Amino acid sequence: MAVITRVIPCLDVAAGRVVKGVNFENLREMGDPVELARAYYAQGADELTFLDVTATVDERATMYDVVRRTAEAVFIPLTVGGGVRTVTDVARLQEVGADKVGVNSAAIARPELLGEIADRFGAQALVLSLDVKRSPRTRSGFVVTTHGGRRETDLDALDWAREAIERGAGELLVNSIDADGTKQGFDLELIRLMRDVSSVPVIASGGAGDATHFAPAVAAGADAVLAASVFHSGQLTIGDVKAALRSAGIEAR
Repeated sequence: MAVITRVIPCLDVAAGRVVKGVNFENLREMGDPVELARAYYAQGADELTFLDVTATVDERATMYDVVRRTAEAVFIPLTVGGGVRTVTDVARLQEVGADKVGVNSAAIARPELLGEIADRFGAQALVLSLDVKRSPRTRSGFVVTTHGGRRETDLDALDWAREAIERGAGELLVNSIDADGTKQGFDLELIRLMRDVSSVPVIASGGAGDATHFAPAVAAGADAVLAASVFHSGQLTIGDVKAALRSAGIEAR
């Protein structure tokens, strides 16, 4: 049976509004998260990813009220990230409707968090969010960043992905900071490298600008493709992307 590729719109939220920038900078408002979630659900989105992009920077919790209203508006899996630091945060997010949580900065600061979440809620509920930049400082040529791409760590992206999977991560959300918002296509090299080291599903993120950009990401090893600005602007619909995938011989719902 063929694996069905998931198409996932991403709602990057700051101060209760959906925003988008280029390389994680110069954020501009794109609309109301609940209205956009409803639209994407109607278009046939397979999942939604909700990221409070300033939660870690501002040292505040994810906006639970917005998560609740978004979850009430759609009936597909919802992943929520931003400011998730403890198993209590995960429990509260699940209470308001999240199916999965995305963890980035807090897991880097304390890797044991991954095991704690996986042990309590299951690996299927845990997504490791990787914001990755190219860097000559690491063995693979890719370094992990935190705080919305603003701070580089000393972690090699591939080494960290391996460790996180061993600790219980059930999925990798791999976002290229270099490609983010550029609309020049996904970083295919990064996707291939992640696919080679990952025993769990890989979600490709960063760089989508045209319907033809998605199939190469799947061919490179992505199990799901995620985008934001091309959907928020109305440049593409979920249907456009799925049609392009099918035209390339890739199974999509």
